[in-house]
Amino acid sequence: MDKPPATAGLRHVALFVSDLEACKNFYVGLLGMQVEWRPDADNVYLTSGHDNLALHRTPPDQSPIGPQRLDHIGFIIHTPEAVDAWYEYLKAHHVPIKAAPRTHRDGTRSFYCTDPAGTTLQLIYHSSLVAK
Repeated sequence: MDKPPATAGLRHVALFVSDLEACKNFYVGLLGMQVEWRPDADNVYLTSGHDNLALHRTPPDQSPIGPQRLDHIGFIIHTPEAVDAWYEYLKAHHVPIKAAPRTHRDGTRSFYCTDPAGTTLQLIYHSSLVAK
C-alpha cells in the first residue's frame, strides 16, 4: 500500500477543561481568538484565523491524570477522500484506531487513532482549515 500525501500541518488542538467559560474567556478575551462554533454547552471551538482550538468540558465521571488536559491533537488533511486513505494506511500499519472515518454535522470528515504513547490523534478534513 502506498503512503498518502503528507499532512497539511498541525493546526488543531483539543483540550479537556473543567471551567469551560473561564477558558473560553481567556482565549477570546486575552489572546484575541474568536468563537468559530459552539455546538452545545459543553464544547466551544475557537480560531485565530488559521487554527482551531477546541475546548471540551471535562465529563463529571472523568478526572484527568496530573496536569495534562489534552483530549487529542488534530492533523489537517487536504480532502475528505484523503482522510479515508489515511485511515486505510494507518490501519494497515496496525496503528490503533479509536473511531472509523465519519462525516460530521459541519461537513468535516475525520477519524481517530492513537500514537505509540497513547495520545489520541484526529486526522480531519475541514475546508476552512486547509491551506488553499
